[in-house]
Amino acid sequence: MSEEKVRSEIMETGNPKIKSARIIIQASPSTIYAFLNNPKRHKEIDGSATITENISGPDELVLNSKFGMKMHLGIDYRILNTVVEYKKDELIAWKHLGQWRWRYELADLGNGSTQVTESFDGTYAPGIAQIWLNFRKAYPWTQTAVAKTLVRLKAAAEAK
Repeated sequence: MSEEKVRSEIMETGNPKIKSARIIIQASPSTIYAFLNNPKRHKEIDGSATITENISGPDELVLNSKFGMKMHLGIDYRILNTVVEYKKDELIAWKHLGQWRWRYELADLGNGSTQVTESFDGTYAPGIAQIWLNFRKAYPWTQTAVAKTLVRLKAAAEAK
């Protein structure tokens, strides 16, 4: 008997600049949110495998919090993020210099489980950043990374 592989559901958003996926996690929104609003935990759940280290920021993010990461995507670099959307245990999103956003929306299903939707939203990126995203073929790559992040988040939250 083989174990079924856990996958998140890739969602069609109707906008080629927004890549989303969702997953059901057997944990409360607050348990899941503890991973999302603590930048020191982001490397654990990063499905892109680009975060190498958290270098700055609070233990708990709120609106306008700033946090820095060491990253690697072909080259090593550092990035400073700012929380731009926030509703405790329900929503968190951040952006960096390129202006695109990573957004997590949590919906309590009322039965001890939570639906989590993650979106990479490139609609906020200015023209030069759009050129970069298209040159790097970031949209298809990011769709996969979003889906993988949710699988890692599920594993981490359900192990807690």
